[in-house]
Amino acid sequence: METPVRISYQGGTPSEALNTLISEHIETLEKLYGRLTSCQVVVQVPDRHHRTSNLFSVNIHIALPGHIDVNIDHTSHDDERLADPTFAVNDAFRRAKRQIKERARKQRGDVKNLHERVERTLDRAEG
Repeated sequence: METPVRISYQGGTPSEALNTLISEHIETLEKLYGRLTSCQVVVQVPDRHHRTSNLFSVNIHIALPGHIDVNIDHTSHDDERLADPTFAVNDAFRRAKRQIKERARKQRGDVKNLHERVERTLDRAEG
């Protein structure tokens, strides 16, 4: 990566466990898709005092060579699984991986075929 990864926490203190998990996801992305130019991750920690929401939000901005940006900044507000910070990080990076994969596919000129015809045969007992 050309620039160091920036991980920040809003509304809470940094977590070594989440930092390690985020670093592992970034390493995986670099192994799968090549060099990343930069990566910024913001973990929004729920405010436990006001109880407006108990869900974590993870925003990711990844820059790839060729001026390609991948932004993961939408978090569902009705998925209670996001109360677990590990799930929130894993979910955000799953979405980032899917977007990078889609962009790489488009860049190669691959066409997604949603309705590929599948030939099927039935084995019938002769009798």
